[in-house]
Amino acid sequence: MQKLAHGNKDKAIDLLNERLTYERASVRLYDSIVEKVGRAADPGLLNLLGQLREYRDQEKEHEEWLEAQIRALGGDAHAETERSRLITIESQGIGQVVLDGDQNPAHLFHALLTAELVDNAGWQLLLELADEADDAEARESFRKRLHEEEDHLILTREVVERLTRTELLGAPDEAVAMANPT
Repeated sequence: MQKLAHGNKDKAIDLLNERLTYERASVRLYDSIVEKVGRAADPGLLNLLGQLREYRDQEKEHEEWLEAQIRALGGDAHAETERSRLITIESQGIGQVVLDGDQNPAHLFHALLTAELVDNAGWQLLLELADEADDAEARESFRKRLHEEEDHLILTREVVERLTRTELLGAPDEAVAMANPT
């Protein structure tokens, strides 16, 4: 991480604080979704609980790792920075859907899909910057976390697609029958 921060340590810390702020928010999103899905009557959603808990734990690991990286660079992992303020404002709408009482699984997962798209883009940017700075250690750390985030995105997209199909075309069996009439 030292090579990446070499050019402008304060901006590097600001960028890492942005990711940290987002990861903290992601942990709260997953906590809320796990709780709400746990109360759902949909067996398909209930079957996702283990995966959702695993993704929540990965988000928590990302948070803790970022805190350590910021401290290693001499920064304050709890400081409000320009980019952390921005990400807080940008993510308020997602939080309103997931944290503020919406119980509709289609809404929850749609908001989570939005969050995962932003999360993936943030890790991708860090990976590209580490590449440009020729920081092999940072590159590998970012790549690992981006790969995990890509898994989150794939599952979330699949759930949104399934829920949307069910809303539009009916129950899963009905949707298949409508799509493939005999």
